[in-house]
Amino acid sequence: MSERVEPAASPLAILPRLARETVLDRVYLSLRRSLIEGMFDAGEVLRIHDMADRLEVSTMPVREALGRLVSERALEALPNRSIRVPPLSRPRLDELAHARALVEGEAAALASRRMDQAVLDELKRGTEAYDRLMAKDGSHCARAATNHAFHFAIYRTAGSNVLIPIIESLWLQSGPFLRAAAKLYEGDDGLSATHHHWQIIEALERGEAEAARQAVGADIARAFDLLRSHLPPNEETAP
Repeated sequence: MSERVEPAASPLAILPRLARETVLDRVYLSLRRSLIEGMFDAGEVLRIHDMADRLEVSTMPVREALGRLVSERALEALPNRSIRVPPLSRPRLDELAHARALVEGEAAALASRRMDQAVLDELKRGTEAYDRLMAKDGSHCARAATNHAFHFAIYRTAGSNVLIPIIESLWLQSGPFLRAAAKLYEGDDGLSATHHHWQIIEALERGEAEAARQAVGADIARAFDLLRSHLPPNEETAP
């Protein structure tokens, strides 16, 4: 009688099972997205119970998610154990503006060499949608989401797994500042709200890396320069 041969174990058996998305994950991602898109004001104190009620969860995942965001420097813990969105300050503005121009400019330059018509069409549709939102005084939420989609369509095209997390971290920290800039924008410089977006698209269409880098830098500088012009010297305050 022949000996029974057990079937060979599948190599997949050694892989751990993926955990389902937890309530903490959902709360963290929701808060993270809200910060990136500028849903909170600079200097705003975040109350755990209020946020838990709004998200319809217990306070524990909110508390843990806020702790993670503090560690990422998107939020800051105060001595009284409160958590707030960092207030506007000139040094922080300068650092974020400089870092974003460097990193996002490089991503745009890389994207100019990999750009295809499908992405260009997506960028044009998004920019036209933003123009429509401005024309009818659309909500900040809608404009912020459209702006985010525009920029990250470019940065994903760059094909860099290293740059994307850095850019996301910078947006996480600068989202509340962009919200403040949006409140101040009145078009006093004579340019449309999407002027630099169209310049970026033109540079990408021509495959001109340096022009794309400069256009992204100008787009970033416009918002930060607006904030600087309304910020008193050596003072932390939200306009």
